[in-house]
Amino acid sequence: MNRTTQSLIAVVVALGAVTGFAAFSGPAGTDDDSAKAAARQPVERSSLLCPVPSGSDLAETSYTAFTPKGSGGEAGGKAELLPVTKALTDAPKDDGKKAKPFLTQKTPGQPVAGEESGAEAPALIGTADGGLAPGWTAQQTTTYAAGSGRGMQGVNCTAPDTDFWFPGASTAKGRSDYIHLTNPDDSAAVVDVELFGPEGEVTSQVGDSIQVQPHSSVPVLLSTLADKQYTNLTMHVTARSGRVAAAVQSSDEKLGGDWLPAAADPADSLVLPGIPKDATSVRLVAFAPGADDADLKVQLASATGTITPARHENLHVKGGMTAAVDLADVTKGEAGSLLLTQTDTSVPVVAALRVTRGKGSKQETAFIPATEPVGTRATVADNRAKGSTLSLVAPGKSATVKVTASAGSEGGSPASKTYTVKGGTTLAVDHPPVPAGLKGSYALTVESVSGGPVHASRMLSAPEEGIPMFTVQTLPDDRGTVAVPEAERDLAVLQK
Repeated sequence: MNRTTQSLIAVVVALGAVTGFAAFSGPAGTDDDSAKAAARQPVERSSLLCPVPSGSDLAETSYTAFTPKGSGGEAGGKAELLPVTKALTDAPKDDGKKAKPFLTQKTPGQPVAGEESGAEAPALIGTADGGLAPGWTAQQTTTYAAGSGRGMQGVNCTAPDTDFWFPGASTAKGRSDYIHLTNPDDSAAVVDVELFGPEGEVTSQVGDSIQVQPHSSVPVLLSTLADKQYTNLTMHVTARSGRVAAAVQSSDEKLGGDWLPAAADPADSLVLPGIPKDATSVRLVAFAPGADDADLKVQLASATGTITPARHENLHVKGGMTAAVDLADVTKGEAGSLLLTQTDTSVPVVAALRVTRGKGSKQETAFIPATEPVGTRATVADNRAKGSTLSLVAPGKSATVKVTASAGSEGGSPASKTYTVKGGTTLAVDHPPVPAGLKGSYALTVESVSGGPVHASRMLSAPEEGIPMFTVQTLPDDRGTVAVPEAERDLAVLQK
């Protein structure tokens, strides 16, 4: 083996370690089947970041972390969630002891849970390695008894990245939207925040070059970045150096609030799954990042088929401008999902829904961003014995999925059930599988079995004093495996 070959192997292995992907290993044999089998390997390390949940003394926050069984990967391993300020290094503190993790998970298939009260709950940084890395997921769920944003606010802890889109943000009167930027790394991140309204980009110098120090979290109030009040905005967050996790916390004085997660990347067709059957108001916000206009066909995938909402058949989105339309009670008492496709030319767009339940002074809101399919497998944590609704939508061909309820965080045995989703419909599973003898909370894992792509979301509800408190999380593919370069073939070429 010559020096060039040795160097390339070192580079491949180093990249695997740095990015958290599976380290390089060549095919087990020389035949094509062996090479293909080695093409995807379980990830060896996963990172998740949870934003600061609340600034209210009346808040109660629960955390749940989980790795599905059968994820593959190395035996053993550990998963931890640490306050960001305590995750600066792995070195012991002055007293010789290492920082105590907030949550520690040691076994796949068994969720772990914890709670925090009041306004002192910090942002968390999490890492999982070995057999706990593939498919590792975590969620924080906060309940506010009163005040602005009162209700239930839930968010999946997310991996750091460099580019995020948030259609559905706002600086309107009575609403407070904060973008939380969390940096997991040892060097500072520099982040730009752009806002786009109905007339194009919102002029602001404040959103440029926001510094996020190592192992820290920064909340930025959107109204400080805008020149006036905007009911509907699209926000673009980019890290010009470093990486961050980003999520928007939205609170409304009258309508409660929730977290607005980043939407799926710009695409010419989008799926927004899981509008509750009792939604009293649904607002669609869309944005075309380029210079070209987009004409979108708006459809609702209901329980029985795909229909076009009356008076809202199409939505014209001007390039670089945010468009919004109120769809009212579009589901008409039947759960559904929104499908957006192009009517003419193909122009990538991003989109999200703001969903309201309840009436008068007892309203509550949540957000549903466009999301990717569940792919091979997707998981959502923090399900309860009551109040979980799973929505499955097949925008194209019919599909079959397997849904598995994990063991409970404090006890219980897993349970599974298979569902078939007809093409062009939404299947709302009001009573998804629950672990036998459940104690605590549990996770739901959706696995593709056959057919076309399936998109999914989970609604968690906990009514209180007549307020329909709820939150919605989407279930994109957990990316528990990664493609490994066929280095043996590439190295052979170099040797020649």
